Amino acid sequence: MSADSKVSVKKRQKLGTAETRRLRLSGLVPGIVYGHKQEPQPVVVDETLIHPIVVSGHKVVDLDVEGVLEKAIIRDVQVDPFTRLIQHIDFMRVDPNERVTVDVAIELKGTAPGILSGGMLEHQLHSIKVDCLAYQIPDSIVVKVSDLQLGGVIHVNELEIPPGVHVQTQGELIVVHVVKVSTRELDLAAPGAAEPEVIGKKAGEAEADAAPAKKK
Repeated sequence: MSADSKVSVKKRQKLGTAETRRLRLSGLVPGIVYGHKQEPQPVVVDETLIHPIVVSGHKVVDLDVEGVLEKAIIRDVQVDPFTRLIQHIDFMRVDPNERVTVDVAIELKGTAPGILSGGMLEHQLHSIKVDCLAYQIPDSIVVKVSDLQLGGVIHVNELEIPPGVHVQTQGELIVVHVVKVSTRELDLAAPGAAEPEVIGKKAGEAEADAAPAKKK
């Protein structure tokens, strides 16, 4: 778990669709700060500032709301599917010593030897839900696949979890495994594996053969 990042935000005075569009065109991200029995506060943050923090997977931030410091976690992020720019972000106020439930990303490390034996690595579960103190939230759960042979599998209950962090996701779920790929699947996936071409006849002759015979 890395040190908490400081994020400076400003209160939003204007709301509405037109104002939200204007903010995004200006390189800013609209957001909301809520929690701890306080009124929700609409805010705005620089996209270039918050983007690397979100990408890093870090959840807990030191939020500076116009000079007022608050501890918060990044609760929800909306990303444009084409530009990959952040469109909206939710911050939830927390006490570092209170328990919270969050989703933590799963990060694969290494190369599975089973791939060299004709297998294909399938990453099925990309995050898990955990419960822990706010200051204990891990940036990610690292899964080493360097020992994963053909047919090998890693389940949720086999993950290495930091002390104090409790997993709420079902333990029998598959995180990653190496499956055997059949020759037929490889052929179908290969370029040019479309419908076979008729050889030996001209196009007109092939069409004539396919047409029904006329009744006399």
